[in-house]
Amino acid sequence: MHSILHSLCKRQACPAFFLWECCYTAHLIFQLLILTMNLRHLFRLTTGIAVLTLSCASLAQQISRFPTTELGAGMYVIKAEVAATDAQRQQGLMFREKMAQNEGMIFIFPQPAGICMWMKNTPLALSVAFLDDKGVIINIEDMKPQTLDSHCAEKNARYALEMNLGWFKQKGFKAGSTIDGIPGRK
Repeated sequence: MHSILHSLCKRQACPAFFLWECCYTAHLIFQLLILTMNLRHLFRLTTGIAVLTLSCASLAQQISRFPTTELGAGMYVIKAEVAATDAQRQQGLMFREKMAQNEGMIFIFPQPAGICMWMKNTPLALSVAFLDDKGVIINIEDMKPQTLDSHCAEKNARYALEMNLGWFKQKGFKAGSTIDGIPGRK
């Protein structure tokens, strides 16, 4: 029975939907078997369900990597993952525990808007640069890990570039500096 429950969680589906599907399936199996099994088997089943639930929860926290692009920042080349869809922008750098020196994530929004970022489920300390339609930095904000504080663009922005904490300051970038090579930039 344990192997049957465990195999249910080995699928590589969408973690958010699969978490519900996986746990609901375990619940149905539990209800069916509780009616037909003795206490010894029930204990083994309960242990299997606990393993199943933990496996489902870990699937929900799997880290998805996005397509990358190279951005130009003065003499620096940034390897940036591209978050261009709603789902990608919502996930962002959640659950990432490390990021190389010149790596980051560029968030591309459909049109300039009042953009705010937060650090929910993000263990990395980050700096975010808000950029206009031309890739010019509007403002830069430092963000503490695992917080729900809002960090917002000072005016309508089309892009946000997240880098390791202090990267922009260490490299001499500030409001008015330009980031080149942004995909889809007009």
